[in-house]
Amino acid sequence: MLFSPKAKHVIELNINNNRIVSNPMEPRGATAFWDQDTNKYTIYASSQNIHVMRDTVASMLNVDRNSVRFKAFDVGGGFGSKNFCYPEYALIAWASKKINKPVRWTATRSELFISDHQARDHNSVSRLAIANDGKFIALEINSVANLGAYMVGSSGGVQVVQYANLPGTVYKIPSICLNISAVFTNKTPTGVFRGPGYAETNLILERLIDAAALKHNFDRLELRKKNFIDKGDMPFTDVLGGSIDSGDFSAIFDQLMTRIDLAGFEERKNESKKKGFLRGLGVACFIKGTGGAPKENVEIRFTSGSRIDLVTGTQSIGQGHETTFPQILAKCLGVSGDVINLKQADTDLIETGGGHGSSRATYMGGSALHYAAAEVIKKGKQLAANVLEVAVQDILFENGRFIVDGTDREVGLFELAALAEKNGSSLNTYNLWERQAMTFPNGVHAAELEVDSETGKVKLNRYLVVDDYGVIINPLLVEGQVHGAVTNGIGQALLEGVMFDPESGQTLTGSFMDYSVARADDLLDYQIEFKSTTCATNPLGVKGCGEGGTVAATPAVINAIVDALSEYGVSHLDGPVTSSKIWKLLKGCQK
Repeated sequence: MLFSPKAKHVIELNINNNRIVSNPMEPRGATAFWDQDTNKYTIYASSQNIHVMRDTVASMLNVDRNSVRFKAFDVGGGFGSKNFCYPEYALIAWASKKINKPVRWTATRSELFISDHQARDHNSVSRLAIANDGKFIALEINSVANLGAYMVGSSGGVQVVQYANLPGTVYKIPSICLNISAVFTNKTPTGVFRGPGYAETNLILERLIDAAALKHNFDRLELRKKNFIDKGDMPFTDVLGGSIDSGDFSAIFDQLMTRIDLAGFEERKNESKKKGFLRGLGVACFIKGTGGAPKENVEIRFTSGSRIDLVTGTQSIGQGHETTFPQILAKCLGVSGDVINLKQADTDLIETGGGHGSSRATYMGGSALHYAAAEVIKKGKQLAANVLEVAVQDILFENGRFIVDGTDREVGLFELAALAEKNGSSLNTYNLWERQAMTFPNGVHAAELEVDSETGKVKLNRYLVVDDYGVIINPLLVEGQVHGAVTNGIGQALLEGVMFDPESGQTLTGSFMDYSVARADDLLDYQIEFKSTTCATNPLGVKGCGEGGTVAATPAVINAIVDALSEYGVSHLDGPVTSSKIWKLLKGCQK
């Protein structure tokens, strides 16, 4: 790509986005039962997308999908690797029928390290062109993505779809050129992991900005702020066609700046130096498009005892949907959340479903739920009008009751549901919702840390977050999602990296003896704040909150380490930035 004469400053970086393993707490596993009386397979699996599993296993066994039932209860984490089908599920179903007994299989942790879909592993040569006034002119990314030995899940989608979705992130960049090559190698296949595609491009751009500031004497914070997409430009469409509906990136950035205490940083840096530590500050902005299956369905079923069964095709794998989904429905119908039972993760309960992936569940399932509740109220008004012998337009719905306008005549929701059932009708409602656009959670993170100049060990001192997740249904659960996502990102920055023997191709990091993940003593208490703009593309105004922390944390931490080591002439480091890597670098500089 040839840059225009206006490009007075060009920075180029070769960035390796290190290969990682998803490592959910619970490895993959399943138990299969064959019922010869019903000619049906039932499989209990640790999965985050059971309807995909059902359809795939049915195809592998050459049976109708109604002959296969999948259930997934209390799944111990997924992070993307449990979103797709693996051969073992069909094999144990086949074996169960063969011997007419239940068959159980659970992967060992060592098997997980070599067989579960891994992630990232992109090598990029990228350039950012900047005008004299600090305005971004053009971005060029040339990446080689390692697919491993064969395609799995949506592995190619990371490169051809998600990688190309908003590579300019929260910045106005008039010209963007992407050249992405996906190659097969003899390594473990790669798939999706928390923030796929966005994590790769965000690391590239946030590192380029810091490197450009260092090389060309820009203020790295002002450089970011000068190039933000303005709130007044929303909805914004970038040069590649990616469209963002909402966001106030400057306001979020300003809020974080007030928390960082920039004025006191030099003093903190000098105090660290006296103790033999190198202090650095790193900042990274992010935006992450939510995706997954574009349709979702729910069903609201009224049961005896004034209760509601809420059946959904989404899945909770630790996010707390058991709390948030009843919250949403309770607010819509004006009832207590205690009377609502969430039913999920069983393919016999509901015909289809998108499970959970790409932070989709609340904005997809929640939107379907919103429209289903509206239909319940619409049907209820018609029934109430018949019961109360008035016109439909005279019926109001408030706090779970249908009221004749201007009178004290009313009928309760559950009373009406029981009457409807008795008369052969029903308030039960099904809704299938199809999105027209993704949501775009965004934010800015800052990491402040110290590097021990003798050992190379990194100690995080502060980690600050200001994120925009639209309307927040349950702040405590959202904060928990941010905690987990940030920890994943920190792990990739400091510790995690899959290694292979260059001669034999054998995995060298086949257990926790050799592959390190972030532990409690590597981390700290994150300072998390939210500054929301309402999403315009779904009725709840929500934005998915499960992955943004991962997308932001890796570049924020690496930027902070490079800042700490900049006095040694360091301008870039690839992850994982281990203490060993830093120690060798510092010893080399001292020579």
